[in-house]
Amino acid sequence: MDNEKYHQNVINPRSLDTHSCHSCHSSNSFHQDHPSDEESTIGDVTHRDPNTLTQVPTNTSIAARTLSAVRTRESGKDLGPPPDGGFQAWLQVALGHMIIFNTWGYINSFGVFQTYYTSTLGRSPSDISWVGSIQIFLLFFIGTFSGRATDAGYFRITLTIGATLEVFCIFMTSLCTEYWQLFLAQGLGQGIGCGLMFCPTLALISTYFDKRRGIAIGLTASGSATGGLVFPAVVLRLLPQIGYGWTMRILGFISLATLIPCVIFFKQRIPPRMSGPLVEWAAFKELPYLLFAIGMFLNFWGLYIAFFYIGSFSTNIIGASENTSVYLLMVMNGVGIIGRLVPNLMADQYTGPLNLLIPFSFSTALVAYCWADVKSMHGLWAFAACYGLCAAGIQSLFPVTLSSLTTDLKKTGVRMGMVLSVVAVAALIGSPIAGALVSSDGGQYLYAQMFMGSAIIAGTLTLIGARVCKVGAGIARV
Repeated sequence: MDNEKYHQNVINPRSLDTHSCHSCHSSNSFHQDHPSDEESTIGDVTHRDPNTLTQVPTNTSIAARTLSAVRTRESGKDLGPPPDGGFQAWLQVALGHMIIFNTWGYINSFGVFQTYYTSTLGRSPSDISWVGSIQIFLLFFIGTFSGRATDAGYFRITLTIGATLEVFCIFMTSLCTEYWQLFLAQGLGQGIGCGLMFCPTLALISTYFDKRRGIAIGLTASGSATGGLVFPAVVLRLLPQIGYGWTMRILGFISLATLIPCVIFFKQRIPPRMSGPLVEWAAFKELPYLLFAIGMFLNFWGLYIAFFYIGSFSTNIIGASENTSVYLLMVMNGVGIIGRLVPNLMADQYTGPLNLLIPFSFSTALVAYCWADVKSMHGLWAFAACYGLCAAGIQSLFPVTLSSLTTDLKKTGVRMGMVLSVVAVAALIGSPIAGALVSSDGGQYLYAQMFMGSAIIAGTLTLIGARVCKVGAGIARV
C-alpha cells in the first residue's frame, strides 16, 4: 500500500489536521474549529515521518490515541506567571475547598465513627482505628500516582474516577454490618477515592497562585474543617432517628452534590508533561526536601491520634456522654478554620511557610503533652480547642511549604506525591500504635499521649534542620 493511500484509509483526515495544528500552535482554524479547553490528540503513529508509515497501527498507538482523548489539551503557549487571582483562579479554590471537604473533612470526622464502631462491633480501639488509618494512608500514598497523572494531563479523568469511587463506597458503607466489610468499603475504597482527588487538587491550585499561594491553599484546606463540622453534626442528629444505614446514605448524597461541580468546572492550567519518571529520585538528594519529608513523617505519625481518640477518651476516662464526645470533635475541627487561614495569610505576607510551620509543630507537640494532665471536661474542652488550632496550622502549612520547595510547576504533582507517600506510612501506623499503647496501659492513655507528643517534637527538630539547610540559621523568609 502506498503512503498516500495509507493516510486516506488509516488516518482520519480531520484528526490529522487537528494534530498538525496542535503541533504548530499557530493555525487560526484550530481555534475556530476547536474552541474548547480539552481536545483529543493523535497517538504516536502520527509523529513519524510519512515515508516510514508502512505498517498497520499497533495496539500501543491505539492505546495512545485512546488516552489522548481524555488528556488535557497541551498548549505550546508560554502561559507566563500564575495569575495570582481572578475569577477562574478563585473558582478553583472554591472547588478545591469542596474536594477537601469530602476527603479530609470525612477523615477528620472519623472520631465519631471510632466511638460508634467500638461500641457496636465489640472490637478493640486499635482494630477500629485501622479503618481510619488505611483511609489516610491511601489518601497520601496514591498521591505518587495521581500526582504524576496530573502532571501528564490526566487530571480530569483522575478526579472523576476518585469522586465516583468515593461516593460509591459511602453508599456501600451504609450496607456494612461486619468489621471486614467496613475495612473494605470505608477504609480501602474511600481511601483510594480520596487519594485520587487530594494530591491533584493541591497540585492544580498551586499552579494558579504565587504570592497568594498560602492563603489560596489555606482556603482550600479549610474544607477539612467544614467537613469536620458537617459530617459529625449529620451523624449526631440522624443516627438516633433514622439509623446507621440511612445516615450513611445521607452523607453519600451530600458528597455527591458537592463533588459534581468539581468534576465539571475544575480546569488544569499547566500544559501536560508527558515524559518523566513516576518518582523523581533526584529530589531526595536535595537535603532540604529530604529533611522536610522526614520531618513531616514524624509530625503525621502523631498528629491524628487526638482526632481518633478524643471521643473514646472523653467517654471512658472523663465519663462524658457520646453526644459530648461528638461535640468535642466538632470543636477540634471548627477552630481549624482559623488555624488554616490565619497562618497561611501570615506566611504569604510576612514569614514564608516553613518559618511558620516550625512553631506550629512545636506548639502542637506541647499541647499533646498537656493532654496527659487533663482530668475534667473543662480541661478537655480547652485541649480540644488548642490542639485543633495548632494541628490545623500544620495541616494547612504542610502543602504550601511543600509546593515552595518545587520551582518547576510542571513537577509539582510528582514532587508533592512523593512526600505524601512518605507521610502515608506514618499516618497508617500512628493511630494503631496509639491504640495498642492504650490497651497495654490497661485502658489508660498516658503511653499514647507521650508517643504522640514525642513524635511531633522530633518532627519539629527535623524541620529546623531542613530550614538551616535551605537558608542557614540567619533571618530569612522561607
